[in-house]
Amino acid sequence: MGQTLTPIGVAIAASLLAAAPAAAQQELPSEWTLCINEGNVYPPDIAADGCTAVIRSDNRKPRELAVAFTNRGLAYRAQGDLDRAVSDYDAAIKLDPDYAVAFNNRGAARRDKGEYDLAIADYTEALRIDSRNAAIMTNRGAAYQDKGDLNRAIADYDQALRIDPTYATALTNRGNAYREQGDLDRAAADYAAATEADPTNAVAFNNRGAVYLVKGDFEHAVVYCTEAIRLNPKYALAFANRGVAWRNRGELDLAIADFGEAIRFNPRLGPAIVNRANVWRDKGEFDRALADYGDAIKLNPRNTFALMSRGLARLRRGELDSSIADFDAALALNPRLADSLYGRGIAKHKKGDLDGADADLAAAKAIRPGIAQEFALSEIQ
Repeated sequence: MGQTLTPIGVAIAASLLAAAPAAAQQELPSEWTLCINEGNVYPPDIAADGCTAVIRSDNRKPRELAVAFTNRGLAYRAQGDLDRAVSDYDAAIKLDPDYAVAFNNRGAARRDKGEYDLAIADYTEALRIDSRNAAIMTNRGAAYQDKGDLNRAIADYDQALRIDPTYATALTNRGNAYREQGDLDRAAADYAAATEADPTNAVAFNNRGAVYLVKGDFEHAVVYCTEAIRLNPKYALAFANRGVAWRNRGELDLAIADFGEAIRFNPRLGPAIVNRANVWRDKGEFDRALADYGDAIKLNPRNTFALMSRGLARLRRGELDSSIADFDAALALNPRLADSLYGRGIAKHKKGDLDGADADLAAAKAIRPGIAQEFALSEIQ
């Protein structure tokens, strides 16, 4: 009951940094150095200022201006200002309609905004200009994956890998798509290939660990998530996944520590907050559990897992009215949540509402026949 959520890496899409045109490279004044920002040496606001200086300077060719607008758009996107980023990409494309990088980057910004069809259109236009670009092909696949069109996503990842068989991002994303389809063996094979192609690819190691989580192989999950953390010590998702593995191995203190790190690096990572709350609940520390559930629900009031889990914690504490309120809220969002139905049935029974209890318990058993045994094992009855 109350399965622990397992966050797994989302599809990766890359923005492309535009290089200075050859004419500009001959002189490379300070504004170009800032605008190109090779190696991301400068923070986004400084890079944007450099690009603005280039745009305002005299005697620039259309491609030079397109590069400057594209890189400033990239800086704006890094700052979270997606509308200004799109506006700059629009300007770059108007100056140079055959500039694939600008179309790709506008697609990335539109994907960030959830405008998946527009993103796909931009990636398609970029591919018309540069059909052998594995990164752009992979980006379009990621947008299809966001839409839930896994078959077209996989087709794009396949094509990207025909262009570049060792492109780790395409392998990782295709693994994610296979995982979503329930094909864990093919997902694991792609993640393994991605780590071989790029031994520094923390995302691939994390996702490989996540597949082992789904398979119930918690020892290997710990190994691969640990490697992801070694490669990227601030990788919140890897800490969260390793925390899930620790919890399933009964290492509750290690799980608490990892969920804490995940939340420290990404305070808005709701699944890590709920999972830590569940561990607090396992340890009998209900005040801490309820605090975490509350934080998760503040982040997302429609988080049915958090509402259900808080309801169970309150039920264990004997807070019957509060638990029923949480179960009611979860069931209003999804009437087929067996855990919420069964938990509410127990609470109603304790309050003396026998007819209501029988109806909820029967409905829960119809959805998940073994739920009574699950609750008995968890000592909630």
